[in-house]
Parts: sequence; structure tokens; C-alpha cells
Amino acid sequence: MKILSVVGARPQFIKAAPVTRAILAAGHEEILVHTGQHYDAGMSDVFFTELEIPPPAINLAVGSGSHAQQTARMLEALGEAVEERQPDWVLVYGDTNSTLAGALAAAKLQVPVAHVEAGLRSFNRAMPEEINRVMVDHISTLLFCPSEVAVGHLRSEGVTEGVHIVGDVMLDAVKTFLPRAKETSKALELHKLERKGYYLATVHRAANADNLDRLNTVFECFEAVRKPVVFPIHPRTMARIRDNHLKLPSNVKPIDPLGYLDMLQLMENSSAVLTDSGGIQKEALWVRVPCVTLRDETEWVETLDCGWNRLTGVSVEKVTEALTNPWPTGEAPLLYGEGQAAAQMVACIEQQIEKCPA
Repeated sequence: MKILSVVGARPQFIKAAPVTRAILAAGHEEILVHTGQHYDAGMSDVFFTELEIPPPAINLAVGSGSHAQQTARMLEALGEAVEERQPDWVLVYGDTNSTLAGALAAAKLQVPVAHVEAGLRSFNRAMPEEINRVMVDHISTLLFCPSEVAVGHLRSEGVTEGVHIVGDVMLDAVKTFLPRAKETSKALELHKLERKGYYLATVHRAANADNLDRLNTVFECFEAVRKPVVFPIHPRTMARIRDNHLKLPSNVKPIDPLGYLDMLQLMENSSAVLTDSGGIQKEALWVRVPCVTLRDETEWVETLDCGWNRLTGVSVEKVTEALTNPWPTGEAPLLYGEGQAAAQMVACIEQQIEKCPA
């Protein structure tokens, strides 16, 4: 079996690592295509090295641009790649422009699509990611869901065929790489940080990074907390800071984007995480660190229900209240599976192939 896998952004590299291992362990061929949506070395190359992902067979190097420009360039190039390589399946991850372009290219060429992280909904159509999720789910043959909630979203939209709960492949990655991060990462020493003596923050979504009023309010939130805030700055956010001559509060420690192992190390040893990322909300739960989500909604509602994540938007009052009020104690619930999602996905694809006529 030949699978063409499409990746292009930091979270997708993390998700792809265990899936690539499972594909190869099962004796199948994978054609890994890197769209180049994230092309900065700190957001791309380091992940292939750390996570031991084979070099991409194809690198489209599309770079930046508007959503329309970026998606169009990807769609054209991915269509050519699918026609040339003739895969049995196209595998896409998450909700980026790379995800949408890969799914559209495959579907138009009658190649079945498998969507990793299907069924997620924020119910905010102003988010580009939400548009991508919905469209990809409705043209996929196999939909790999992390939870019953995701399955319910699909059912409410009339999508019931090919839906499988497999858990979250990012848990596979955390279980594999957290022990390695503990052994090898020197991030605490490098940045002169004390365990539980700081907050870790990330900001990259368009709603925050591209809206200067919201971005300035994010920085006011950072200034209002009582500890240093370690802030690995996403290239998109750095461009907004630089181009608009914004100043960071004195308690914020800006650093370059981190590789996966260093990020796990700093996350596990922080007092709490402040983020607008989707993946980090789950990773914080799995390493038992409180998470404050700087958004008005989240797809990962189970993390809110169990108390380890709090939704604050970019309100100074809500952020400080979230960090001040008591958090759960003891073991965090093991949401989104048991860390075997990748193997289950490969098994589902194999079973689907067996059902198809020769």
C-alpha cells in the first residue's frame, strides 16, 4: 500500500512522527510531502531531526502568502504529486491550508482521503481553520476522531460513514518523546529558569497576532501575572511586533521558537501555560500543567470539562483570575485515548483496502 502524507506546519510534524513509524512498521510505503507552509528552520527542520521523521520525498516550498494564494499554490502542486505518484491513499492532518489543499487535490483525482483529527469544531466560522476542518471532513473517506464529542459533531452534519474513534496521535508523540526530553533537553539551564518559577506562553493565531488591539491586550495579560513569562515567539507574531514597534512587558522573556523536546521540557516545568494553540492545550493536560487558553472558544472542550484548561479570551481580569483560583490536584484524566492512535489508523486503512474490490 502506498500512502501520500501531507504536512506543512509544526503541529503536523509532531502528529506525523508516530504515524510515519506505524506506516513503515506495517510494511507500507509512505510518500511524505512537505508543503512548506512553515518554512522557518525553527518551525520546520528541527522537528524532522528531533522526531526522526524521514526527509520529505517532496518539498513544495510554497512559503507565505494570503490564504487564497497559499492554498492555490499547494493545490496545484499537490495535484501534480498525486497524479505522478499514484498513491492508494492521501493522509492529511488537522486544519491548516495544507490539510485543505491535500484533501481537495486527492478528492478531485478520486483518491481516498484519510483525515487525522476529524470532527473538531469551534463553531466559529471566522477562523480559517474551522472552514478547513468542515470542508475536509465532508470529502474524506476515513475520519479519525480523537473523542466521542468529535464523532457527535460529524453525526450532526450527516457524516457517519468511515468514522473511527482512535484517540489523539499527539498523545502517541508525548508518550514517546517526553522521556527523551527529560533526559536530553537543556532548555531550563539555557534560559536560566527555575522549575515552576515561570509561565510559558505562545501566541500565533490570526485572531490574536493580526489584531493589534488584541495583541496589545495579550501583552497586558502577561504583564499582569506575578511570574516571568517565557515567550517563544512565532515568526508571524514576531513580524507583527517588529513591524508595529510593539514593546513587550519587562517580565516577558522572549526567546526563539523551540524544538519539540525543548518545548516539552519547558512546558512540564512551568507553573502554567498561556496559549492560543490547540495542540498545547492537550499537551499541557498530558504533562499535568494548568492551561489558560487565550481564545473565546476551543475545539478541545473535554479539557475544559475536566478543569485543567480555562478559557479566558484576552481579558486581563479573566487571565489573572484563572491563574489565581485553585486548579485540580492529583492525576489529570487520560483524555483522547491511550497513545496507540497511529497503529489504529494504519489498521483502519488496511481494513478499508481489504473491503475494496480489486
